[in-house]
Amino acid sequence: MDIPRLLDGRLKMRHLLLVDALSRQGSVVAAAAELHTTQPAATRSLHEVEDILGVALFERGPRGVTATVFGEAFTQHARAVLAQLAQAGRHVVELAEADRGTVVVGTHLAGSNILLPRAVAALKRDHPFLTVVVREASPEDLLLDLEAGRVDLIVGRLTASSGEGLVRRPLYDESVGLVVRAGHALTASPGVELADTLGFPWILPGRQTVLRREVEELFALHGLGLPRNRVEATSFLTVRQLLLETDVVAVLPSSLIRDDGRLAEIPVPMDRIGHRVGLTLSADRTLSPSAQALSRSLEEAATGLTARPPDPREADRGPDGQRGQSPR
Repeated sequence: MDIPRLLDGRLKMRHLLLVDALSRQGSVVAAAAELHTTQPAATRSLHEVEDILGVALFERGPRGVTATVFGEAFTQHARAVLAQLAQAGRHVVELAEADRGTVVVGTHLAGSNILLPRAVAALKRDHPFLTVVVREASPEDLLLDLEAGRVDLIVGRLTASSGEGLVRRPLYDESVGLVVRAGHALTASPGVELADTLGFPWILPGRQTVLRREVEELFALHGLGLPRNRVEATSFLTVRQLLLETDVVAVLPSSLIRDDGRLAEIPVPMDRIGHRVGLTLSADRTLSPSAQALSRSLEEAATGLTARPPDPREADRGPDGQRGQSPR
């Protein structure tokens, strides 16, 4: 098979944007809407890029499109190109406007309540005109945004690598506990056990999260099924309000309820569940000056948290202390 000529002028930026959108949306209609174009134009662009490559990138079905093995491979490269171009534009702006750059940070539950606000506040004291954009989403969506350059770095729980090209920098270790509102009946029960919580409604982490899998394993270890009366949520604002207004039980990182007198942690052992909070970066891109400044601020803010610092030998870094390859 001849290698496609991708630099002969036929491949356009709109082709790369379309492939990225199709892979995430799974639908030509949804991808066209995201790109503010029509469905026929999106379909025509897809045919064009498939003709250029000589392979089918997506399989068409009654419910949308699914990436082929060729589509998955090309999408990864398309996102890398888009990420580099986005960073190049922002880098030029930062060089031209000095301290007026922009950094986009993705976050999910862990680290979002204390670490990130403290780091942003400290950063803004030194760089008042630097814009920080905080994007909250599921870990899976944030990894896609990182790959495509829509976010510069992710703050949150560090999990096993889902693929190559990621750098994970541990910041601190955090415990997880069962949380209820202050004055809840379970707070007055000495020797409360996990089985005792099944008489109350629960908030479970979303099915796509590692924490959800660990909670399921904890119940199985105790010979218990999951609570039947439950809500599934990953938004801390939603979880917190339900905790304050009802008798629900939720599993949360301990830092999220620190200094919150209206919430309480019940003494059910959760030793098997804990996590490491840190930064997830792209191994293929150098951080912009703005992103480097936020990264430093996050590392400094982490040292002020009352949690056991991670073993530096476990940090996923390369020889220069910044770049590296995460284990598979």
